[in-house]
Amino acid sequence: QVQLVESGGGLVQTGGSLRLSCAASGRTFSNYYMGWFRQAPGLERESVAGITTDGSTTSYTDSVKGRFTIVRDNTKNTVILQMNSLKPEDTAVYYCAAAIRGKWTYWGQGTQVTVSS
Repeated sequence: QVQLVESGGGLVQTGGSLRLSCAASGRTFSNYYMGWFRQAPGLERESVAGITTDGSTTSYTDSVKGRFTIVRDNTKNTVILQMNSLKPEDTAVYYCAAAIRGKWTYWGQGTQVTVSS
């Protein structure tokens, strides 16, 4: 069992930055592919970024490439989403998730990100 707790959301102006953190419990964090998702009101949840178990490979949805960076620290059971050059369309609830054997298995409770224009 893995518990994920996100933090770092808030209100920021267009062009600003936020750093989301996801703290994971359990000893097997390094076994999980980790990702960040987001869901805006009235829209489906979408994948934002993902990172392999050893942190060597990352992936991003096109709309955030060049602006967001995902990193992980397996010694601290933490995954970070650094968000720069934020836009109003980035406004959403952001979720941390852990996948094993190709299935998103564990989810955090979410943290609100609001970008004002």
